[in-house]
Amino acid sequence: MARTDFQARKGIIANDSRSRFRLSEMSKGRYVPAISSFSHGLNWALAGKGVVVKDKAFQNLNSSQLYLHGATITESLSGLPVYVRGGNVTGKISKAQFSKLLKQVTNHISSISNIFVHDGAVGSSLKAGAKVRVISDTPSAVLSLSTTLWGAPTRAVSHDSCPLTVYVATSISPGIGDIVGLECRGDNGLIAADIERSSLVLCGKAFSDSNGIKEALAALSGPVIFARRGLPLSARLLVFGDSVVLLFAPEHTSKSCGDLLVPGDVGVILSSEGVAPFFQTGSSGGSHLFKLPAAAVLVSSDSSGVIPSVSKLAPGQAAYHFLAGYQNGKFMPAYSKVPSSIDPLELAKEFLLKLKDDRISSYLVNANGREKGATGKAFANLVESTLSKSIPPFQAKGGDLQEKYKSFVSSSFGEVPEEFAF
Repeated sequence: MARTDFQARKGIIANDSRSRFRLSEMSKGRYVPAISSFSHGLNWALAGKGVVVKDKAFQNLNSSQLYLHGATITESLSGLPVYVRGGNVTGKISKAQFSKLLKQVTNHISSISNIFVHDGAVGSSLKAGAKVRVISDTPSAVLSLSTTLWGAPTRAVSHDSCPLTVYVATSISPGIGDIVGLECRGDNGLIAADIERSSLVLCGKAFSDSNGIKEALAALSGPVIFARRGLPLSARLLVFGDSVVLLFAPEHTSKSCGDLLVPGDVGVILSSEGVAPFFQTGSSGGSHLFKLPAAAVLVSSDSSGVIPSVSKLAPGQAAYHFLAGYQNGKFMPAYSKVPSSIDPLELAKEFLLKLKDDRISSYLVNANGREKGATGKAFANLVESTLSKSIPPFQAKGGDLQEKYKSFVSSSFGEVPEEFAF
């Protein structure tokens, strides 16, 4: 078969290829440059992801161009079903179900005349971040996702060894859930990720569920970040003057720190370059890469009086308490409130090495260590004081809490390194 016949059959050649940079549709009296309306390289790359270009593929349009192509700001959603499979996650979607869903979605996007592509990243670290390519049937989804993902050069995405792919099918049939055997929330759609395929699928209005998308992308990008010697951590950042503090705490405790808290609601990536939030927020802007933390503060909740209000930890103790994440009778491995795509024990081992190699001090704060508990400004002051005061080493005040830790850790992770200690 001749090369041109093959390309035409696969839909790789745009319907009008006479000019690579021709002007496209006129909107509101202005012409919009048809950026990447025809590009052999992009079309072949999309074909490799199962999407063939029917007419045009617009790549990395800015917000003004997206608006001129019909993008609108949509109402935020929350609580849509999030299905994740692969890696260390035990999800509610099978490999066969995801394969069927992905096939339906790629066929649907291939049937749309205009495709919109956006390149970005999870994490602003050049070395440890995960590159992402969004392929959408609508500019509105690209507009929304471009405010969540960090910016990344197109070349960095196209040449990345493990890029993540987000497929957005807003106009696909509302019955797609029934077709593949998954629950949808009304006609709002669903969110599904396959870690082994490095793929995320957003159906219907799912691109408007920011929290669900961030949860899925965090799970999807975790193995890539970890393989690049970055630590994907369920932590927040506090900034006291020139000092950065890595804070592991329940969400309500973190939020009580107010303006000292760096925006970012999912977690951070700790690497040799520094530490950065997973995603942009409304006030992020620019490149948010902070220097290495001066300290790591782990917050437990213990109303029994066994754990002191604040104490200093050796690196092995910090790794042990990080692994357990004790919160008033319950344990939250690696402080993650959702299933992690990385084994918490492996993450704790790397966390220990990072503390030692970069000489990051670590402390344990008991949010319930005082009569009324430490919250708000009092909690922030308590954390800040760890940077300037001589804090005594950790010493439990009797009780059987150590045995509870030991029982949980041994039953969940088996044998841990000798350096891990209560």
